[in-house]
Parts: sequence; C-alpha cells; structure tokens
Amino acid sequence: MKDLVVALDQGTTGTTVLVLDRELRVQGRGYAAFPQHYPEPGWVEHEPEELWASVPVALREATAGLDPARFVALGITSQRETTFALDLDTKAPLHRAIVWQDRRTADHCAAMRDQEPAIREATGLPLDPYFSATKAAWLRERLGRPFAFATVDTFLIHRLSGAYLTDPSNASRTLLYDLHAGAWSADLAARFGVADVVLPAIVPSSGVCAEARGVPGLPDGLPIAGIAGDQQAALFGQGCFEAGQAKLTYGTGSFVLMNTGAKVPRSASGLIATQAWEVGGARSFALEGGAFVAGALVQWLRDGLGIIDRAADIEPLARSVPDSGGVVVVPAHAGLGAPHWRAEARGTILGLTRGTTKAHLARAALEGIAHSQADILEAMAADLGAPLAELRVDGGAAANDLLLQLQADLLDIPLHRPSMLETTALGAGMLAGLGAGLWSLADLKRAYPLDRTFAPQGEAAAVAEARTRWKKAVAKA
Repeated sequence: MKDLVVALDQGTTGTTVLVLDRELRVQGRGYAAFPQHYPEPGWVEHEPEELWASVPVALREATAGLDPARFVALGITSQRETTFALDLDTKAPLHRAIVWQDRRTADHCAAMRDQEPAIREATGLPLDPYFSATKAAWLRERLGRPFAFATVDTFLIHRLSGAYLTDPSNASRTLLYDLHAGAWSADLAARFGVADVVLPAIVPSSGVCAEARGVPGLPDGLPIAGIAGDQQAALFGQGCFEAGQAKLTYGTGSFVLMNTGAKVPRSASGLIATQAWEVGGARSFALEGGAFVAGALVQWLRDGLGIIDRAADIEPLARSVPDSGGVVVVPAHAGLGAPHWRAEARGTILGLTRGTTKAHLARAALEGIAHSQADILEAMAADLGAPLAELRVDGGAAANDLLLQLQADLLDIPLHRPSMLETTALGAGMLAGLGAGLWSLADLKRAYPLDRTFAPQGEAAAVAEARTRWKKAVAKA
C-alpha cells in the first residue's frame, strides 16, 4: 500500500528528511549538515556540491529499512532567497550560491532607492540585499554572461529530476515576481540588470510537477508533488489554512507569517507581502516579518564565544540567573530585518559590568530573540489595527520553554506549541501528500497536534520597561 510521503527540508546549515505516514507520524528521519563560507565580512556563501551532498545522505538515513513501494510522493521545502547561477545548458553551478543572509549588495540596493516604491508595489517586498534580485545582478556582473537563475528549490529539483522549475512561494521572494500578476516580470528583471538571465517555470505548490530519477534512497519515478519556501511550508504545516491564522518559526532566523487568504496584504509598518502557496488553483498570500538572526545567535554563543557546548545548554544557563543583569543583546549580526530594514546594523551588546557572567549573556540572548519577534508583532498589530489573539510557534528553538515564556510575556498573547516542531518539513510533506491525493485539505485541518500552550505571565510595567530598554539598544545598533 502506498502510504508514505518523503519530505525534504533543505535549510541554511543542513538538510533534514522526514518520512511521514497517512496519520502524519514520523516513520523515518535523516539529517546531514554542510559548511557555510564567509569569504568577506557580511558575505555568506554555500558551495553547491557540498549542499547537494547532504541531500542523499539525509535521504538514505531517513528511508533506510522502509519499503520504497510504499512511497507516494516527495515534498521539497528550502531556505528561500539564496541564489544560484547555473549554466544555461547543463545547469551546472557557475559560482558559489549567495545565501539569504549575505549583505554584499547593500550598496546596489542603496543606488536603486528611488525605484523602491515601484518595486514594492509590484512585489510586496522592500529593496534589500536579503532578496534574490541584487544577488543575481552581482553574479551577472561577476560572471560576465547570462545564466540560469535558481533558488535552492530549483537547484534541488533539477538535481533530483532534471526539471527546471519553482513554485510561487519561492518566486515571490526574488524581487523578480509580480505578486499581483502571479508571474515573472520583465520590467523588474530589466530594473535589476538581469533581463538576459533565464528564470525557471512556475508551477503550483501542490500537485505532481516532476519525477525523481537516479537518487539514492528514492525509487525512480517517485512524483515530486509539493514545493514551498521554508516559512510558507511551516505556515502550512502549522495548519494555518484560514485568513487571520499566524505562526512564528524559530530557525537560523525567525519569521512570523499571517495568512491573509486571497488578499494581497499591504503594510505601512515595515512588513512584507508574500505568496503563501498555490493549492487547488487558488492563490493564498501572507503578511510576513523576519529577523535574520535567531537560532544563529545561539550558534554564535556556542561556536564564536564558546560559552556553551551545545545549543540546548543555553536554557539551563539562562535560568541560573533571575534576569539579564541589565545586559541587552541585539542580534543584528546580519543586519536588521523587519520592521527596521537596516542592512548596515550590526550585533550589539550593551549594559556590561564587572558583574556580568556568561549566564547573563545567555539570558540576554534569549530576550533579544524574543524582543526581535515582539518588534515584528507590534508592526503586524499596527497594520491590522489590533494585536493577534494567539500565535502558533515551531522550529528548533521552540523546544526552549524559557524562550517561549519570555515571548508570551512580551507579546501578552498565548503561544501554542505543537508536539512536532519540524513543521517546515511537515508542511512540505502535507503539500506533497495533498498533491498526490493521499489526503484532502479537510483531513489536514483535523491534524494539528497541540503539545503545550504558554500563557502570558509578565507584569505590564516590567514588560514596558524592558521594551523601552530594548528599543534604545536597537537605535544604537
């Protein structure tokens, strides 16, 4: 019986593969890490072959011991704005991929600032190095010739199947996609100087679009039936199918998305509009705000400063002190994202004294992650005219109870954590199973597995004081 879906989640630091059964239970799991490269300050790159090498490793680990005859479909989700230049004919990489965190094109964005209103109107996005278009322009200038553009999903799908395509959720992150028309824009390509760069075909987020061939761990002919950018996949995996439902994912960066249904949202508060997915012929959109550094801050404390040995050590260390001792950490190591959009900002630590310990730094780091989300949720409340009533949370750092309690206190709303935190991979699997006919949308609506709700416990005066102190620190960053 065909009853298993393979979900491939390609992230910034590694690749996760889950095998899900009809009841969305995990029957297999695999993971493989790959290195990042930092050739200059503010530059972040992936070596394409290193990234790809992690995929079959994770696939083989996840599918080991399972009957491939049971596999129904493959779903793919990935980091979004990361940009590849591929050979026009062979689709071989011509350069290292430029990662979404990379800030090398800040000057290019600044030089185009007079065009930002028109660009934002068409794309729903601000003009920022975060997105793909100026990365593609940098590659076009560096290579001196046209190439085939790819985001991570496009690169992976070509390696898996030979097809050259993407979906609207990924296309809408490039600054080259007209959000209203639902298509690539020749005008935008010309504005960014990439008119001769070839762009992939755009297919729905759910539905069979290609077949895997010659991939270790997968049977030949397995349909690829689900594609989505990681944050949109997490929104789907959290069961936020209706307008007004929202989720917060703590990953390398952290991202808040609210489903706005068939309406393209507009923000006056520094948030962005994005396409959530296209399913069953219907396009859904989302209002989004993202902070570039979240889990990456914990990794920096571990690898850069050495104050913890494992990421999980940060919670007990932070709990060992009642507060941060006046220390504030602004995680702007890759600039400030929504709602500030300051590419030149840098990570900042304030309030150090001789009494500051690594425990205070750990607690201030968790507080900094939570405050970054509070900035986004305040902006979202301003756009909506009212705060959200609740929020669903996921991602690796959502296992940190202290972080979630700090977050609930700052937002003054309940946070709902599902029993499965890997909702990005889950969403990709759900889209694939839906596209292959394994289940219906009604089946998926009944599947949300709640683990715990974090109710706000903060005192209003203390929260207000903390927010004031935070905003002064952000101004300094």
